[in-house]
Amino acid sequence: MTDNDPARQGAQQPYGQQPSYQQNPYQGAYGQQNPKMNVLAIVSLVASILSSFFFSIVAVVTGHIALRQIKRTGEQGRVLAIIGLVLGYLGLAGAIVIGIFVIAAIAAGAFSYDYSTSP
Repeated sequence: MTDNDPARQGAQQPYGQQPSYQQNPYQGAYGQQNPKMNVLAIVSLVASILSSFFFSIVAVVTGHIALRQIKRTGEQGRVLAIIGLVLGYLGLAGAIVIGIFVIAAIAAGAFSYDYSTSP
């Protein structure tokens, strides 16, 4: 009686040989490393949190460079870079608005003369 079922034939191995199992490359293996975090994305986020005019410029520049590097290398940190960019642009906009108000206040104070005479 011969068994021609391919499923059963594949399960039988000669004595002393181990069946070969393929490892799924997407499963966590001991030798597999996670992609590293992009350093410029972290710098962008930290600089945007410090939120001064200078640090906002640093956050925007490093955020754009980090996004370009992440796209090219496949590193992690895209969300950090985007958050750094958004906060950096908000910091720049806030600094510009405050600068305009300060200049307007200085200009208004410079042109307001008091012509009354005091004894």
